[in-house]
Amino acid sequence: MGVATRKRRKTTTDPTLPRARQMLGKYRIERRLATGPRATVFRAYDTIHGIRVALKIAEPALMSDEFLDEFRREARLAVRMEHPNILPIQNASFIDGLFVIAMPLGEETLGDRMTRRMSTRRALDFTAQALDAVAHAHSRNIIHCDVKPENFILFDDNRLKLTDFGFSKVMIRPGQKGSGSGTVGYLAPEQALGRPMFQSDVFSLGLVIYRLFSGTLPEWPYKWPPAGYPRIRAKLRPRMLSWLRKAIEFKPQDRFRNAVAMQRAFDEIHVK
Repeated sequence: MGVATRKRRKTTTDPTLPRARQMLGKYRIERRLATGPRATVFRAYDTIHGIRVALKIAEPALMSDEFLDEFRREARLAVRMEHPNILPIQNASFIDGLFVIAMPLGEETLGDRMTRRMSTRRALDFTAQALDAVAHAHSRNIIHCDVKPENFILFDDNRLKLTDFGFSKVMIRPGQKGSGSGTVGYLAPEQALGRPMFQSDVFSLGLVIYRLFSGTLPEWPYKWPPAGYPRIRAKLRPRMLSWLRKAIEFKPQDRFRNAVAMQRAFDEIHVK
């Protein structure tokens, strides 16, 4: 029996990631911002529009048709989900054999911001914005599949924007199979088994919010109360604690059915 292989995209030369001060189309590369297994993000200067942008460049060694389909999907999903709390894509194209996605350049990630002191009021504001972003995706039948602090980009007006829809799935029917892709530490148990669902994003978002208030990330087997509970109990009302506990229940059926329901419950707590 033959071994199945993924078809590599053919290029006349083997593309390599750009270096600082190098031109890539109209963009002048300034510095590398982040490196992951699938892509590298650079800060660059758009020499035509005169603005700085973030360039997400797919890893050249992984440029198979299947891999590039993920990046195309990310670009198309972002266009579908125009929202104040979702990072828009300015352009997506092949430049010098590289697949490049251009996006607005933020100040830092929510993960970076979590390393410094933060008031409870600010943390609640970030919670509301994160809920807005994920609920908007869910309202359009899209499961993000990689909700984590590093995928929320913070801008200078304290506006959070959710990014990186490369792993996202369009929910067609309940229980459909998917991959176990995501980030260890924020991955819901059922998603790790290849069964992503709306409740998986709820779980990941709950972990992000718990860490936002406690400074601690709950760990397997996610028994309540997790580490850091005394600190979070001093900041939040009992109803808010119950809301957060429901979000990170081990069984998906015990959580909010999606981020829309999670957001509605959050709003009810803060209106009363």
